[in-house]
Amino acid sequence: MNLFQKKFNRIKNLQSFTLHTDFGYSAISFVVLALFMGVGSALQLWLMPSVPLLLVVELAVGILVAAMMVTILPMWITIVQLIIILWLMVLGFLGTALYPMTIAGSVGLVASASFQLIQQWDKVIILRMGKFRKVHGPGLFILIPLIDRIAEFVDTRIRATDFSAEKTLTRDTVPVHVDALAFWMIWDAKQAILEVENYIEAVILSAQTALRDSIGKHDLSSLLSEREELGREIQLALDAKTNPWGVSILSIEITDIIIPKELEDALSKQAQAEREKQSRVILAAAEVEIAKQFEEAAVRYQTNPVALQLRSMNMVYEGIRQNNSMMLMPASILDSMNFGAVMGTAAMQKVQATQQDKPNAALDIKEGDK
Repeated sequence: MNLFQKKFNRIKNLQSFTLHTDFGYSAISFVVLALFMGVGSALQLWLMPSVPLLLVVELAVGILVAAMMVTILPMWITIVQLIIILWLMVLGFLGTALYPMTIAGSVGLVASASFQLIQQWDKVIILRMGKFRKVHGPGLFILIPLIDRIAEFVDTRIRATDFSAEKTLTRDTVPVHVDALAFWMIWDAKQAILEVENYIEAVILSAQTALRDSIGKHDLSSLLSEREELGREIQLALDAKTNPWGVSILSIEITDIIIPKELEDALSKQAQAEREKQSRVILAAAEVEIAKQFEEAAVRYQTNPVALQLRSMNMVYEGIRQNNSMMLMPASILDSMNFGAVMGTAAMQKVQATQQDKPNAALDIKEGDK
């Protein structure tokens, strides 16, 4: 490998071969060509009626094939070469009697390439003899053959371009992979074409550089929590660079931040510990609030013993009813809740009910004997 080849191998973004066209060959170009071919056929049959119709058809097919080649290679040099080949074919094989059709076809190829139809969202840069002529907007216009050429068709709509920064270190030396999305548009087609060789690649590479620079200025925690601020910072830095190119950066959005698996597990444990800490703080605050409520309730129960007894009895009842089980309590609690009187009253009612049931049972036996 020679030294010249090594120099090019060090270039990461080496420009590949691109075909520079002079115009666009569209459907309206074929319509114009068809009109010229129709006029040429009529002149051919009128001036040279002795020429076989088959030769006229063959020549017309040759002109259409030439137009298809112009569609693939839309350049003035292509049209000139095809016209020369067409005349050589006519003079050498088909005969000089087909000159009316040949002239009409040659003029039709040149004229059809001159009619250009531009879409609503496009703008074209027109060069005349290699110099900038003007920026033409949407609509139909005519190029001067062989003199004017379209340098580029520029799409002025808003574009969305994704880019990324791989294995970039943050300020706290954490390797991250960041994916982002840029929304941008061309507001000056002349500057975008004449000032930059490839404005799309220039925007993408500048966005990657700005993203890497911004990542190096922030910690990992700020990258994860302040994505919008990071996007605005990149947008301002990138817009200042691309504005002289006629490109405006509308917004930068951070779509994904990928961190190492080990660090991701550590952050997950840290977040879990933080949530547990918050839950304990909330529980402690609730305990303090409950203690305050108990303190206020104690003040009220202190002046109203009956309410305290009713509350105690209700707590015992709720505990037995909800759990559906037996509750063991110290004997001294009966004195504080006055349970003795309550249980005594319940036992008295049970005894009285039993005594009432015995006479009724005896009366039933006697009536049965009778």
